Amino acid sequence: MAPDPGRVRLRVSLRAVLGVAFAVALAELLGLSLVASITAGLAALLALFTVGDSTVRRQAVTTALLPTVGFPVLALATLLHDVPLARDTAWLLVIFAGVYARRWGPRGHALGIFAFMQFFVTQFLHALPAQLPELYAATGVALGAAAIVRFALWPIERRVPPPTAPAPLPGAGLGRATTRQAVQVAVASGAALVIGQFLSEERWYWAVGTVWWIFVNTASRGETLVRGFRRVLGTVTGIAAGFLVAIPLGGAPVVTALLVAVCVFGIFYTAAVSYSWMILAVTVMASLLYGLLGVLDGSLLLLRVAETGVGAACAGLAVTLVLPVRTHTTNDAWIQRALLCVRSATSASVRRLAGEEAADPAPHAAELEALLGRVRLSLAPLVHPLTPFRGRKQRARRVLVLLDEAAREVRGLVAVAADPDAGHDARLAAACWRVEAAVEALTSREGAVEPDGHARTESDAHAGAPALAHARGLARVLTELDVPLRTPPGPWVVRS
Repeated sequence: MAPDPGRVRLRVSLRAVLGVAFAVALAELLGLSLVASITAGLAALLALFTVGDSTVRRQAVTTALLPTVGFPVLALATLLHDVPLARDTAWLLVIFAGVYARRWGPRGHALGIFAFMQFFVTQFLHALPAQLPELYAATGVALGAAAIVRFALWPIERRVPPPTAPAPLPGAGLGRATTRQAVQVAVASGAALVIGQFLSEERWYWAVGTVWWIFVNTASRGETLVRGFRRVLGTVTGIAAGFLVAIPLGGAPVVTALLVAVCVFGIFYTAAVSYSWMILAVTVMASLLYGLLGVLDGSLLLLRVAETGVGAACAGLAVTLVLPVRTHTTNDAWIQRALLCVRSATSASVRRLAGEEAADPAPHAAELEALLGRVRLSLAPLVHPLTPFRGRKQRARRVLVLLDEAAREVRGLVAVAADPDAGHDARLAAACWRVEAAVEALTSREGAVEPDGHARTESDAHAGAPALAHARGLARVLTELDVPLRTPPGPWVVRS
């Protein structure tokens, strides 16, 4: 039900189904085994899901680099399959390196995920060294198929540039986000590995996989705990669906393939808006694949729930006890960056309206949208239905409402600035000065925001001064933000 402007999510999801189907079809045409065909499908899914660079050219380079990390890890995982201690140690090293690589942006993020998942897929399929040549062939074919679909047959990003993700929050030493999180994930994965093997010598890897994916795109203790809850919720509901769908199906190839395609669509379509729904689709897909492999039964699905619970618990303990970062600390930093972006967009709009051709507020408006997405993720623990902090929940919701309203005013101001016939007068300059002063007061915390005596009215919108109306509305919103941002306990915005 979430909005899908331009139906981008719909098209990306349909393209993913096409890419995965193309990869599996090529593997089957080459006469590869069922294990290799499943490997091809998963490799294509990962290539289409994880590569998220800011330009098409960089996406193509990252896709081409996936085998450089995937092939060595695949070989390592298969060769050590029957040497548990060495296998476990190697995987923990891959996990640490994969998370640490996130400091190099989207490319490092994608390569780290692909390396981890190659190790995971090897455990999932119980692949052996003798199968390595055809696994290489399957992975290579899959990456080629994904590249053809993404960059030639359906190049969506050439017409709709992918959104640029906000730069990570700054840090140093073990406080640096990627280093701290690499330590947390390695510790949590080690604990999940031990407990998971106690529950099952064959399916222990689900606990480790749960830890890994819980830590993807999280930065604070609260975010990670909420992600863990949603992971368990999605898994439980997915297992229920597995009992209703996958077990009665019994691995029938054609129907299973069609349902897997539906799951692939669901993974891509829901990923950006609902982690629980995405995990439900992942869980049903895994159940269907187990059915194809002929090992699916009710006890296996229940074991999957137990392993997921172990992974979520280990992740929660690690993020709480190992180099923890308070949720409010992360909130403060992201809210401050969003407010500073509001100021930059407003300043650029005014300069553009004043006739400065080089001033372009559009990039600042796009950055603001990305930052607000990160703010929503950061505040998710405080607005979660199960949070016990009712006062904080109300303030967090109020902040989100006001920031969304600020974004609407910024979009309106930017749209007016793009009109070559738009006017500019002293009242607009004064209103924008009040916006900048309000942002400065909110981010520096050196005094309250002065009330705006020129709040937006309907007459402004019809008086030939739409830019002035948006600027005054923005100043009013920032004034209203002063109360929830200053209310204890704890500051909401980082001091300068």
